[in-house]
Amino acid sequence: MDDLTPQVLIKDSLEIFSLPDIYFQVAEMIKDPRFSAEDMGQVISKDPGLSARLLRVVNSSFYGFQAKVDTISRAITIVGIEDLQNLVLATSVIDKFSHIPSELVDMTDFWLRSVQCGVIARLLAKENSVLHCERLFLTGLLHDLGSLVLYYKMPDKSMEVLLAADYDQRLIGGLEQEIIGFTHADVGAALIESWGLPESLVEAIACHLNPDVSHAHKLDAYLLSLASRLTSFSQQDISISDVLDEYSDDALSVIQLDVDLVEKVMKQADEEFAQVFELMAPSKRFH
Repeated sequence: MDDLTPQVLIKDSLEIFSLPDIYFQVAEMIKDPRFSAEDMGQVISKDPGLSARLLRVVNSSFYGFQAKVDTISRAITIVGIEDLQNLVLATSVIDKFSHIPSELVDMTDFWLRSVQCGVIARLLAKENSVLHCERLFLTGLLHDLGSLVLYYKMPDKSMEVLLAADYDQRLIGGLEQEIIGFTHADVGAALIESWGLPESLVEAIACHLNPDVSHAHKLDAYLLSLASRLTSFSQQDISISDVLDEYSDDALSVIQLDVDLVEKVMKQADEEFAQVFELMAPSKRFH
């Protein structure tokens, strides 16, 4: 077990933790200028469930378009190829990973938390005038996937971590490092990298437990770290200013958000969250 690394764990799990073929088909078509939006639309339309879900998202207030979008090719033209690829990825991951057997996690709760983190991360990025802030939704949505890999592949050690942390999210990373030898952030980043996703996602997810160590994508890592903390802070008896106090002055100068702006984001996130959750995961319902 001593030579076990996140990469080895992922390599050993790729059959279970792989993305559906349709995602890779779309990704390849995007790289090839010979394919039009209509060609991509035809491929996505072969999966009626995915097509219906994408059209629901594009026609929702998440995007706020005036006219109804009724075909995938029109959605690609309006939303843009990169955003549509992100939506295909998000919906594919939720479908694929919602059936992973584990006694350590309630999958509805897992996705509730992940979607909430994605919504908060996107709004924080928007408030920060980040270009293409939709990618932060995806980063937030995927940031905890490494936990699912650990629960599935190393259930006993994962249970040891959860019990030692008493389910306090702030303690889990340190205890994973101590008990397993690496963290769910390391595993999540290895998984995202194995899928060939952008370096900005890989680094933000790898560093969200300790964003100070990030390099090229520092702002993404800090915004994801803050979104993750804000997702769990409501379950603890602390305020937004307490959460911001956890960050150094250097970190806050990168994040450039004060208590009032973060409170505004959290209010907006509360309004958006339920709708986005129903759009992204319509087969799941609130308890």
